[in-house]
Amino acid sequence: MLYTPVKFRNVELKNRWVMSPMCMYSSKDGLANDFHFVHYGSRSQGGTGLIMVEATGVELRGRITNQCMGIWNDEQAEKLQKIVEFIHTNSESKAGIQLAHSGRKGSTWNNIQISVEEGWETVAPSPVPYHPNERIPHELTEEEIRDLIQNFKDAAGRAVKAGFDIIEIHGAHGYLIHQFLSPLSNIRTDEYGGSFENRIRFLLEIVDAVNEELNENTALFVRISGTEYAENGWSLEDSIELAKELKTHDVDLVDVSSGGNIHGAKIPVFEGYQVPFSSRVRNEAGVKTGAVGLITKMEQAEEILQKGDADLIFVAREILRNPYIAVQGSFEMKEECFFPHQYLRAKISS
Repeated sequence: MLYTPVKFRNVELKNRWVMSPMCMYSSKDGLANDFHFVHYGSRSQGGTGLIMVEATGVELRGRITNQCMGIWNDEQAEKLQKIVEFIHTNSESKAGIQLAHSGRKGSTWNNIQISVEEGWETVAPSPVPYHPNERIPHELTEEEIRDLIQNFKDAAGRAVKAGFDIIEIHGAHGYLIHQFLSPLSNIRTDEYGGSFENRIRFLLEIVDAVNEELNENTALFVRISGTEYAENGWSLEDSIELAKELKTHDVDLVDVSSGGNIHGAKIPVFEGYQVPFSSRVRNEAGVKTGAVGLITKMEQAEEILQKGDADLIFVAREILRNPYIAVQGSFEMKEECFFPHQYLRAKISS
């Protein structure tokens, strides 16, 4: 299964390994630089089916820190295009990008909110801070919500022009979209708050707007938090219902993570701890899913796929430690996987 191709629209991944989007906190003015070129390019040399670029802000206030990446202007997109072209020219990997907005969790450094003077005024669906000691975020007006939807649409258009094969909308980990989804962070009384249908409206409108920029040659993923581990908060049952809706809005895969929206939430962490969320969303909503969360071994990844718990394996910390996890797994399983022709003398054949 790990080395079986899979298609999303016209985009075929050669295998089921995905480099999960991970913030590198290494940009200036939201621009990718030589570090990013080497970082993402090197992982493509390891045979990974999909290289997903980190959470990338759709506006300046959408970043988590001053050193996060952005795609709110053409210069930023042109820097990213250089990375995409390297991946396409020098590997069999596809390139994806995660479009994001931090909302109330922005203007931080080392997980501590910095001043407005050093950072910016944060925004949110409601005037509810992430941490009680943080300043109250600006409550978005309906007009500002429409502007943000346009920001996501414009960013998607730039990403398509830059050559990305897959766009992922970041609706997890307590960032802006997740803040709208949760009744604990969204206490609005207009059409974007209150009922489940209202709270998912922002995400669905972003999905529809982004899809206007896509065609059959660019697929669309959405990352969600399967649960936020809080009483009366966003739940796995909510995620299953949301996934059903996303399917009807032409979302090709739901990338299932968890947590991030409630400060101090108790999260039981163990090997593969988020895989059960992916499994239930996949099998109860009838959608393709990605599994993530302390997946570190080839045998573990293969078992997840064989059991029908996911369609893709998103690897984070392990691929930082070992950019060649995909090709090394193929050696062990005696499966075909891209390996740079420059390195063929090191290929294990027995």
